[in-house]
Amino acid sequence: MPRLSDIITALDALWPRSLAEQWDAVGTVCGDPDAEIGRVLFAVDPVWEVADEAVRTGADLLITHHPLYLRGTTTVAADTFKGRVVHTLIKNDVALHVAHTNADRADPGVSDALAGALGLRVVGPLVPDPTDPRGRRGLGRICELDHPTTLAAFTALAAERLPATAQGVRATGDPEALLTRIAVSGGSGDSLFDDVRAAGVDAFLTADLRHHPASEAAQRPGAPALIDAAHWATERPWCELAATQLDAVSERHGWGLRTFVSSTVTDPWTAHAASAPSVSHDPSGAPN
Repeated sequence: MPRLSDIITALDALWPRSLAEQWDAVGTVCGDPDAEIGRVLFAVDPVWEVADEAVRTGADLLITHHPLYLRGTTTVAADTFKGRVVHTLIKNDVALHVAHTNADRADPGVSDALAGALGLRVVGPLVPDPTDPRGRRGLGRICELDHPTTLAAFTALAAERLPATAQGVRATGDPEALLTRIAVSGGSGDSLFDDVRAAGVDAFLTADLRHHPASEAAQRPGAPALIDAAHWATERPWCELAATQLDAVSERHGWGLRTFVSSTVTDPWTAHAASAPSVSHDPSGAPN
């Protein structure tokens, strides 16, 4: 079996740490470099339920998209949520490795997996990496549909294809507008509105769209439609892609790794109630 250090070398080739944003915290959080690795679990979030799943499934290595300690810490005490995760992993000899914005920018990366889940054909990055001579790395992806589809139909397709969440999928714009070119970005994407407009796409699918940026973006003449899905749902397809990538590495090296994708839903929202139909309101309180 390979050692953790061998696996980390392979992961750094798939998702180079140099591609990560300066503020990001990627790489190995815990684990003995000499430990033998046979089973690897992929997940979006390093929460306790996922750490418990790693232990229950006999994983030697947990690879997550989101960092455990993004802003640093002064304690790993077990009476804190994150400290409990660290204690659970170390006590059970489970290593933790993070691939975050380096996986976003990689080729293929998080947005390629999102496009694949939606049946979209990727034509290039939304924000190209200037250091990539092939022009394939970068944030987000510009995609094309094989056949024009209405906004309403594509929104319904996204709700069907992406993992189910309480939020579901919502959209701005004319439901009957035809879409042919769509930009996608896994995770929070409202910082990319300028790039989306410059790309000349018909719609932008991402997550965590806030009221004011979305409202202002939608008011611009000729603005693309916005499609807002749950953060976890837009990034979970990457886990499947990443597991497949590591499987290919394992096969080339004859490692015999067994890879798994977490079945734990870590989207934080657990319930949704649709708004009631609007009714006319009489300020006087009189019946109407």
